[in-house]
Amino acid sequence: MRPAEEFPSSTPTGKLPLPVVLAGARGHGRWHLENIRRLQDKGLVRLAGICELTPLDAEELNGHTVEQSADFGALLDSTGAAIAVICTPIPTHTDLALIAAGKGVHLLLEKPPAPSYAEFRRMADGVAAAGVVCQIGFQSLGSHAVPAIRKLIAQGAIGQVAGIGGAGAWARDEAYYRRAPWAGKRRLNGVDVIDGALTNPLAHAVATALALNGSTRAEDVTAIETELLRANDIESDDTSCVRITTPRGRVTVAATLCAERPGEPYVLVHGSSGRITFWYKQDRVLVQRSGYGPEEIEYGRTDLLENLVAHLTEGAELLVAPDATGAFMKVVEAIRRAPDPLALPADAWALLPEESRRVVPGIDGLVAAAADTFALYSELGASWARPHQTPNDVRSDVPDKTADKTADKTADMTADKITNKTANKVGSEVSTP
Repeated sequence: MRPAEEFPSSTPTGKLPLPVVLAGARGHGRWHLENIRRLQDKGLVRLAGICELTPLDAEELNGHTVEQSADFGALLDSTGAAIAVICTPIPTHTDLALIAAGKGVHLLLEKPPAPSYAEFRRMADGVAAAGVVCQIGFQSLGSHAVPAIRKLIAQGAIGQVAGIGGAGAWARDEAYYRRAPWAGKRRLNGVDVIDGALTNPLAHAVATALALNGSTRAEDVTAIETELLRANDIESDDTSCVRITTPRGRVTVAATLCAERPGEPYVLVHGSSGRITFWYKQDRVLVQRSGYGPEEIEYGRTDLLENLVAHLTEGAELLVAPDATGAFMKVVEAIRRAPDPLALPADAWALLPEESRRVVPGIDGLVAAAADTFALYSELGASWARPHQTPNDVRSDVPDKTADKTADKTADMTADKITNKTANKVGSEVSTP
């Protein structure tokens, strides 16, 4: 795939505001809708169309009038869209992205970009062949804290980096897994979904940790170990951890959606003479190092759609090109190919009736300890954890026959069929809230 700087720096429509079509305006798509309106008020974009199986009503449109259609391709044609924002069920990402790319429409594609590495490559290669620009929606990578932390590391502010940890202890009620037919699924109708804690709601923790490690491309990953578990009655993991080995060191991320006391997720850079904690949703950084008092800084953030517009019109550097998420997609692939998540024994979780959610006693401490020590749950004494070493071929370009079959099957389906099979509404994508 071509590097981001080789993509076209201008759009066929030429002048601002650029017309934008949003595919998926419910669920997390509501955030994108409001963000498009914010940028519209700044004169950067114009909301040209909304793609939903069920049109938004007047209340949802909040007094705005916009063309709506369930036919994504036709809507791109009729609106003359320059950019498509895709926030639809995970299995639809690749096909919808390729429909837009085939029409010369640039993309902001929600994370995770695809449910398998094969589908990711099909999307990334197709977008590159079409000569359009694609930004992947890891909003945390737009934080100005990311380059600031990288600079601190390069300057040796905390000494030699020993590794990077990530921790996410969140809570999700049982209704969360009923929000869409694909929610909490590993596969649906024979198509990969891989909607787990590390691959969707807390995917930012993984991607951000890899970015701070300087290991964002697929070839940067040399080994992956996973432990996937579930307290809820679902297919995917809700309590999991992963340890990624790169030439630059270890990256360990632990996550749960069954926290006793939910808190802000963070990434922790360990150095020989200090540490840096990054609460990535808040753009907040704490630097602790020998010989200095603690320093806390709150940074700004560049919106990824705004960055895409600036890239197309001014030649600004694109922040999250597809290949910059290749290492993350290797983690998704490792989770996809791992054994199905192990159901926690009944005595390892408890139901909070007043909140209609399940909690795993002690998990908050385990998540924090994993980020602090680079250890997996089983190494921290959790008797219910089951480690899994990813096969060597997930670390290389050797094709996975199972992934190829899934990609072929998905490619044979139209986007409309996939959408109808995987969700009642196109906009049922739920990303990090």
